Amino acid sequence: MIPTVMDAIIKPAAARGLELVTRPVPTPRMGEVLIKIHKTAICGTDVHIYTYDEWTRKNVTPPVIIGHEYVGEIAALGEGVTGYRIGQRVSGEGHIVCGHCRNCRAGNGHWCRHTQGVGVQRDGAFAQYLCIPASNVIPVSEDIPEDVVSFFDAFGNATHTALTYDLVGEDVLITGAGPIGIMAAGIARHCGARKIFITDVNDYRLSLAEKLGATHTVNIARDKLEDVMRDAGLTEGFDVGMEMSGNGKALNQMLGAMRNGGKVALLGIAGPGTVIDWNDVIFKGLNLQGIYGRKMYETWYKMIAMVQAGLDLTPVITHRYGYRDFEKGFEAMMSGASGKVVLSWID
Repeated sequence: MIPTVMDAIIKPAAARGLELVTRPVPTPRMGEVLIKIHKTAICGTDVHIYTYDEWTRKNVTPPVIIGHEYVGEIAALGEGVTGYRIGQRVSGEGHIVCGHCRNCRAGNGHWCRHTQGVGVQRDGAFAQYLCIPASNVIPVSEDIPEDVVSFFDAFGNATHTALTYDLVGEDVLITGAGPIGIMAAGIARHCGARKIFITDVNDYRLSLAEKLGATHTVNIARDKLEDVMRDAGLTEGFDVGMEMSGNGKALNQMLGAMRNGGKVALLGIAGPGTVIDWNDVIFKGLNLQGIYGRKMYETWYKMIAMVQAGLDLTPVITHRYGYRDFEKGFEAMMSGASGKVVLSWID
């Protein structure tokens, strides 16, 4: 029996903070699916919304239910929906796209210029129920732990970035040991990279990256990347780079550390005023690729397959709370001494 009201965590106003409130349970319209939420994970985007920074002011109009990383079960099917069943375990692609622009029709929906984000421009998953288009529903096998599935959205960012270029036998540099960078290290190890370096200034998160498979962790606040590279026998530089931090200094350090002909995937959102040495790009013949979201939907197939093939993401989970203790979860995220923080919506 589906209730008429539900608990939800909302951005209530144009100010710092969130609020736990009661909202009506949404009714799925034609082509939509209602999902009963089991677990959610806190994303860096949710932290931006909590603090109400410049990005949030431009992209979020309160009040809105936040959250876009989740796992649950199908509770109801809207008219015309086929291929799914009540009780089926699912997650969902967080970008709602138009379906008719050039990129959507060419199979590149992740580049749709009309994208609406679940938990950003429309109500999200930090609630007991979520309604999304059936086309965005992702069935997930019962053999994958729900805590892991809860952050598949973020794992998808890491997967899209890491699989942009061939990793087999390559030496990889990852700048930024946030949860996505940590997972990218695990993917690189799983996919056959040789040496996997990751840089940050946070020893706690660097230690998590080591658990996921990084071969060299570099705290650039006290160690020189060049010295660690030399000691590891890297003479020409890195083959593949993954920029996850959005830090201009980290990006420039990466470009300087790439070998001639190296390839760089850029996921981190660069801060205002970021400048790079374009001559490094030109004279080294570097290949730079911007990354946004996940490929719809090839990335999801790769994610599920890697986990089923033995990629263990559980070390990245460091905190678990009930949803009523969401403030503790956000405190953990903002402390820097955390990986993924999972909230349970099951009483």
